[in-house]
Amino acid sequence: MAEVDAEIPEEGEEGGSAGTPKRRLAGKVLVLYIVLPVLLLVGAGVGVYMSGLLGGGESEEVVAEVAPDPVFYDMPDFLVNLAGPPPQHYLKMRVALQVTSKEAVPQLELQMPRVLDGFQTFLRELRPEDLEGSRGMLYLKEELLRRLNLATQEPLVTDVLFKEIIIQ
Repeated sequence: MAEVDAEIPEEGEEGGSAGTPKRRLAGKVLVLYIVLPVLLLVGAGVGVYMSGLLGGGESEEVVAEVAPDPVFYDMPDFLVNLAGPPPQHYLKMRVALQVTSKEAVPQLELQMPRVLDGFQTFLRELRPEDLEGSRGMLYLKEELLRRLNLATQEPLVTDVLFKEIIIQ
């Protein structure tokens, strides 16, 4: 019986002689000594190539596009009473519009009565709660820009910039 117990390996031990390496260790050695250095060399090679050090004597001219200066158009001041229960609240607002180009300003001025009408009707429907916090200001900005683009039939304005907002 003692001979049978000597031949059966105990738990945690692998069968075979004590001189054979474990299979798990061979996988770690493969990763540490072969795969990891190969990945590092490939990464370094890609980095050197992308930086242009291996491009030889050829140099490409970099053409930078010069962005035109922004064009702003000041709207007249708005003073409207806000919707809601008493006491009555008022909104005073000064707005500047960022226009796509200098050529778009005369087109915008031709459409200004339609733009002002759209702004006035929208602003009079607002409640003081609609303008609370940054979410309210973002909503107001997006809605004014949407109404501008609807009134002008083509996107002449790229942004609405608030100069002054007072709610009383």
